[in-house]
Amino acid sequence: MKLRHPQSLSLLWRILLSTSLAITILFAVTGWVVQTYAARVSEHGLEEEVRTSLQAYEALWSARVHSLASISRLISSMSDVRAAFMTGDSATIRDTAGELWSQISEENASFLVLDPTGKLIASLGGNYPQFPEMKRLMQIALPSFPSQISGYLSWRSQLYYIVLTPVYVQSGNGQALLNVLLVAFDVDRKLAATLKASTNGSDFAFISGPSVIASSLPGLTARDLKTARPIQGGARRLVANRTDYLALRTRLLDLERAPVGELYIIRSFAGPEQMIAGLRHNIAFIWLLAILAGITLTYLLANRILEPVKRLDRAAGEVIKRNYSYRVPVETHDELGRLAQTFNAMCDSIQNAREELIRQEQIATIGRLSSSIVHDLRNPLAAIYGGAEMLVDSDLSPAQSRRLAYNIYHASRKIQELLQELLDISRAKAKPTEVCKLIDIVRGAQESIARAAELQSVTIHVDVPEDLETVAERDRLERVFLNLMNNALEAMPEGGRLSVSARATSSHILVQVDDSGPGISEEAWQTLFQPFASFGKKNGLGLGLALSRQTVLDHGGDLWAERGHTSGARFMLRLPLACSPEAAPGINSAVQA
Repeated sequence: MKLRHPQSLSLLWRILLSTSLAITILFAVTGWVVQTYAARVSEHGLEEEVRTSLQAYEALWSARVHSLASISRLISSMSDVRAAFMTGDSATIRDTAGELWSQISEENASFLVLDPTGKLIASLGGNYPQFPEMKRLMQIALPSFPSQISGYLSWRSQLYYIVLTPVYVQSGNGQALLNVLLVAFDVDRKLAATLKASTNGSDFAFISGPSVIASSLPGLTARDLKTARPIQGGARRLVANRTDYLALRTRLLDLERAPVGELYIIRSFAGPEQMIAGLRHNIAFIWLLAILAGITLTYLLANRILEPVKRLDRAAGEVIKRNYSYRVPVETHDELGRLAQTFNAMCDSIQNAREELIRQEQIATIGRLSSSIVHDLRNPLAAIYGGAEMLVDSDLSPAQSRRLAYNIYHASRKIQELLQELLDISRAKAKPTEVCKLIDIVRGAQESIARAAELQSVTIHVDVPEDLETVAERDRLERVFLNLMNNALEAMPEGGRLSVSARATSSHILVQVDDSGPGISEEAWQTLFQPFASFGKKNGLGLGLALSRQTVLDHGGDLWAERGHTSGARFMLRLPLACSPEAAPGINSAVQA
């Protein structure tokens, strides 16, 4: 399918395409802005959700630690528990404190009783984690006693949160450290799942060292978290399991307030991306509706607006056909209405100017024709008048009388030829055509100028085959050749050569008329075949070539001059062969005649 150039499209289609393009670009920009804004809002909202989850985690974690600390403090302050601790018997301590721990503690935690040196006395509840370096923990905790101390502890690819509560007794030197209560709970998947349920779906991941300790998001690795891309606001964007997530990081501190791990609170982009996909689908649907509605409205409005332009186009076509009386109806008072008024005024002006030009041209033509007739008739009439006067008033010899009679005849013949040319201008009813030999027509014209050619020392050479025949009005076509030969003679007053040659093609006869004169001047080329155009001729109406060409055109041929000829002038004639289809109507008319 060949695409049409934009300039060849109609104005209505250009408007429709421009409207469609404008709506498409507008919706593309608007959709991009809306989508970008929605993505930013979604990302910001997701970030706010993550921060809210962090706050919820901190509140939940603080409550959990506070609960454990309160339970530990409560146990340490009970008299019967303190009495059991003072015995130093692990069985007594386990029986007394264990029963109380099981009643007041709902946490899945381990409860350990240590002496001031860090030695384990008893283990109550939970799975006893075999913590190493208890003495080092006690050394870290002693400076903070009697206050409780808490923090994270990483051990054997596990992560714990521990709370140390000192138990003091009254002694002679004041209060003495009797025991230390250690409460520890494991950071595991169950804890991560509990945190996720408590924060409306945010995922949690605890990492320590090179591995993930616990996570509510399956398949998450420490490398995924470490390679997360930081974004604005301290959050990070990571990809795990081919899904985008937004993560917020917080550090996990041990008893010495040094980082021992990191906690990532994670929120999936699946929801916002689904919302943006729905938004994109809605924008595309609205765009399609807008395109259809825009094109429909544009077509209706543009068609209505362009209707006056179409009328102007039709009116311009009528003006091209020279129908200057055509007028465009003026229906509005806007720019198109004023354009219609201007067009009508232009048509009025053209029509008036054309009528005035025709009138002036008619007058000028009559003037040129009258001047030419008067100029051309004056000399022959003077010769007739003078010769007749001499015949009447003078006693002339017979030879002189014959010479005067010849001059009178020649002048009368000249007047007859001028009158014949005037009759040819009007071109009255055409004579019947007949099949003629071209050589006879050329020789007839040659005989008419033979004497004048001899006097001017002009040789005439005719090379026309005897069998070339054409259908023509013999007298009119003979005058064509006579006119061309007379023009050649006038161009060669000091002698020269005139040649006429012809050859046949498949359907035409090509005739070539050459002379050795000075050729056609540049001034004459522009109006060579126009009426009343005469250059360098003493006599004549300037109608010869114009009438000759019209005669050849009437016979189904053509007459032209070849430019760039090396010497002299060359005229070419194309005439139909008598046996060609173009000549058939002429033959029929000749037969009927």
